[in-house]
Amino acid sequence: MADDKDSPKTALIIGASRGLGLGLAKELLGRGWHVTATVRSAAGGSGLEAFHEQVTMDTVDINNMPMVNALLDRIKSEIYDVVFINAGIGGPEGKTAETVSAEEITHLMMTNAVAPVRLAAKLLPLVKRGTGILAIMSSRLGSVSRDFSGGMPIYSASKAALNSLTKSWVAGVNEDVSIITMHPGWVRTDMGGAHADIDVETSVKGMADVLEAEAGAGGHQFLDYKGETLAW
Repeated sequence: MADDKDSPKTALIIGASRGLGLGLAKELLGRGWHVTATVRSAAGGSGLEAFHEQVTMDTVDINNMPMVNALLDRIKSEIYDVVFINAGIGGPEGKTAETVSAEEITHLMMTNAVAPVRLAAKLLPLVKRGTGILAIMSSRLGSVSRDFSGGMPIYSASKAALNSLTKSWVAGVNEDVSIITMHPGWVRTDMGGAHADIDVETSVKGMADVLEAEAGAGGHQFLDYKGETLAW
């Protein structure tokens, strides 16, 4: 039997149907990792067919608790080097606190802030002790101490709420794992738009480098895809 240090690293990526989640799955697979990648719907191709021997596909909607519980039951015996919760939405475009509806802000906050932290708490037991990392995708737009541009106020509020809820949750975590709140950069995706600074490949390569470099670091950090610390 191979020594554990010689075994392929494993990752669970929640939200890998497209964009950054799919890109990160491909990047880790290209580095020899074994990846469990979740999508909200099994319909359509995953884009990961070339890695069929290394990848396991699954389905979950993080707002749907029966689906979450079913996923947890399927993977309950697994231990991962990295669990990365990537799920999130852009929210109502152009809306402000004055114009957003109760239904829109509720859906945005549940999807971007409450559901990821709730899921993180449930997945924590599956993260390898000592060197394992639990990462949650956020944004520097969630930093309340940054220089504000005034753009995307509702989305920014949802990411600020995510960061706050994550910090509060981590304060009660006594497990020997590293927790990273991650900013992927301003990336050319459906959410980031065509005029963003970097492409998906640059972002996911950087994030994968950070995940490998921070294994065993411990604590809770707010990092970008270059490994630089961001202000809360």
